[in-house]
Amino acid sequence: MEGEELERIEERAAQVLAEVPDWIWDGSSLPVPVEAIADSCFSLLVRDVEPDEMVAAPGFPTLDEGASLSGLFLPADGQIWVNAEEAREWPPRRRFTIGHELGHCVLHQDGQRSLFCRHGSVDADASAAIEQEANHFAAALLMPPELMRHHYRATNGNFDAMCRVFGSSQAAMGRRLHQAVPRGG
Repeated sequence: MEGEELERIEERAAQVLAEVPDWIWDGSSLPVPVEAIADSCFSLLVRDVEPDEMVAAPGFPTLDEGASLSGLFLPADGQIWVNAEEAREWPPRRRFTIGHELGHCVLHQDGQRSLFCRHGSVDADASAAIEQEANHFAAALLMPPELMRHHYRATNGNFDAMCRVFGSSQAAMGRRLHQAVPRGG
């Protein structure tokens, strides 16, 4: 993604956060209440669904052996489905998946097309532009740049503390620090 596209996504995430009513999020408390934002601001039901039940989603794709979905966005049903098995094992991943699917809602919704996110494609497929965009949106939504810089200084750059404060995985925090905190903090 080019810098201009990244900036557009950052601005869109900031706009979403700015429009969140104070009773949902005060603009500074962390972690950002992504599920409440999806529910109250976008009328999306977030459901934790077992991997073997996800096949019931309309238009469910054929998966490679051993592949799974981290989440999916079903606009026609107004739902985000999160892989319940992943959510139990990695709670910060659940938050990121909700933010990622919300990114699809905000950035990519074109009618009623369902969007399916494979764990592998979300993390590793550099050629999947819409997946990268949804990832960037989730990071910007869950880890707003001004709060990242503030807490980076407040924790003296303590990586584990940053992960705890933002409710983030180490992988997501590592990528976001490079995006939101200039060298030297």
